[in-house]
Amino acid sequence: MSSTLKQAALDYHALPTPGKITLAISKPCATQDDLALAYTPGVAEPVRAIADDPHNAYRYTAKGNLIAIVTNGSAILGLGNLGALAAKPVMEGKAVLFKKLAGIDAFDIEVDAARAEDLIDTVIRIAPTFGGINLEDIAAPDCFEIERVLSERLDIPVFHDDQHGTAVIIAAGLLNALELQGKRLPDAKIVCLGAGAAGIASMRLLLSLGARKDHLTLVDRAGVIHGARAGLTVYKQEFARTTRERTLADAMNGADVFIGVSGPDLVTADILLSMAPKPIVFALSNPDPEIQPALARATRRDLILATGRSDYPNQVNNALGFPYIFRGALDAEARRITEPMKLAAVHALAGLAHEPVPAEVLKAYRLKHLEYGADYILPKPFDPRLLERVAPAVAEAAHASGVARSKL
Repeated sequence: MSSTLKQAALDYHALPTPGKITLAISKPCATQDDLALAYTPGVAEPVRAIADDPHNAYRYTAKGNLIAIVTNGSAILGLGNLGALAAKPVMEGKAVLFKKLAGIDAFDIEVDAARAEDLIDTVIRIAPTFGGINLEDIAAPDCFEIERVLSERLDIPVFHDDQHGTAVIIAAGLLNALELQGKRLPDAKIVCLGAGAAGIASMRLLLSLGARKDHLTLVDRAGVIHGARAGLTVYKQEFARTTRERTLADAMNGADVFIGVSGPDLVTADILLSMAPKPIVFALSNPDPEIQPALARATRRDLILATGRSDYPNQVNNALGFPYIFRGALDAEARRITEPMKLAAVHALAGLAHEPVPAEVLKAYRLKHLEYGADYILPKPFDPRLLERVAPAVAEAAHASGVARSKL
């Protein structure tokens, strides 16, 4: 980032008021009568109602439209473990997106907790305040255990966006890319470089969509994850294959799909050339992809390419998912987010990309034309139809899954 952009980013966060979020009052509070209703004595009535029936909290408080964005700062963006306080700008940014894109209020909660048990305990204790918990920027493997335990212990949705948000967007884009390349998910040979939260969650979701486990190869810093490797975590063991492939280059030979959630410039032109005809490359390391887009396009003119960057076509952006997944979950007053709810989001996103793009979206992105094809496999983040399509699909799946408390 240039020095000018760095200063602009700092000024944006500092001026005219530090930070990106504030608190607003949703009810009148201008008279003595207003105050008597807002606080004592009037507030006693909803207190009694909630004590009689805890579900009344959704009727009389902000709980049903309030998300906690929780982190310990152990995996902040691509910056690493910089601590809870340093994560606050990112968490405030997520709160901005929740409010702007889906009308959801969110508090950012930065927790000094090096141990998974401490973070779990903190979230359990504060959970009654919220309608859902968005876990963010928590390093693997702790993130898996934290989400699992919280999902079991709490009666509100718990969603680790770095896992499932990323997986949902990857899956939606991949379904469309495979269709455009004339390929089927069950037949596709898929290589995922990066065996952290995003990589493992994405592979799990692709299995739910119909991918074959023997066609999935997971690769980490030490190479291919195979059955003979020692010291694998239980999460990596889940995808260990019996294979002679040992390196990324071995795995990529003849592959139909590459999904990169790792680091910059790890895929060479020669590796890309070894892939099957009409390859699909999701180089999602941000800001520097696993292979530079110019090199990828010059090397394989038959590929479909996606990145994590907004300045190239086909951005895999979590903002396409988490606001609307939570919107649907909150509207359904869901107890948790189920696999069918995630799959509903995948299919809603994939389907929306097939439809004509509204003029307001073209204007927002300074485009004259955009249609379903190799450079448009996912909707744009500022497409207003996302709220109309994804959130209801997730809410409907919540009811069908039996985890909804609201009525249809």
